[in-house]
Amino acid sequence: MTIQELKQQALEVRKSLLSMIYQAKAGHTGGALSSTDVITALYFEVMNIDPSNPKWEGRDYFILSKGHSVEGYLSALAKRGFFDESLLSTFCQYKSPLIGHPNNKIPGIEMNTGALGHGLSISVGMAIGLKKDKKTNRVFTLMGDGELAEGSVWEAAMAASHYKLDNLVAIIDRNHLQISGSTEDVMGLEPLRQRWESFGWEVKEIDGNSMTEVVNTLKAAPFKENKPSLIIAHTTKGKGVKEMEDIPSWHHGVPNQNLYEQAMLDFESMEKELQNV
Repeated sequence: MTIQELKQQALEVRKSLLSMIYQAKAGHTGGALSSTDVITALYFEVMNIDPSNPKWEGRDYFILSKGHSVEGYLSALAKRGFFDESLLSTFCQYKSPLIGHPNNKIPGIEMNTGALGHGLSISVGMAIGLKKDKKTNRVFTLMGDGELAEGSVWEAAMAASHYKLDNLVAIIDRNHLQISGSTEDVMGLEPLRQRWESFGWEVKEIDGNSMTEVVNTLKAAPFKENKPSLIIAHTTKGKGVKEMEDIPSWHHGVPNQNLYEQAMLDFESMEKELQNV
């Protein structure tokens, strides 16, 4: 896809995830919106995947470590063809397989996640296994910056460097906010880049809501032979809905009817702008 097409696709994902949350009256809105561009780039341009054969042995693997932001992930999977898009309307309803976190009974989802801090450990294990089998598949994992307070993240970071996992790419959705406020107030992370570099990772920092930067950086991985790659993707929590942007309370929240309808009108305007570029 071209960058313009990917921007359009990301807009469709944002529209879809907001509709899911509005209909379900539940969801993690801000973090799903902030990470949409990364997930869109991975699923529509970067990863080697086959929606008609989700368990294809040659596939790249993706783990959503920040599992609570599942709405954009599910929307991308459906729009990519892993399952029928009509299923999205059942999100968080009784007996629906689409629950509030990733569920590996859904085609395309490799692992259930939800307890924060575990995604990188899972991804390290996958990457080690692929190395042992002499396979060239890659493993991508998307983490939230709030979950970096978990000790298991840093154990996994140390192991990834020790085992020279250049088939592993970790992305941090660095929107600077978590459920209880600013990450720097809750548990300071800076200097974040230097911390990961000290653990033996090759690090790049980007604008995580710039589709051009996201695609180009993901395609450049691995950044250095025998080293795991980390992308610090600086994003805006609630990206795309101006009433939600950079507001901690939208970590988890449901728009009322007026806000939902206004957001959909704004998305339509964005769509027209993209079409006229």
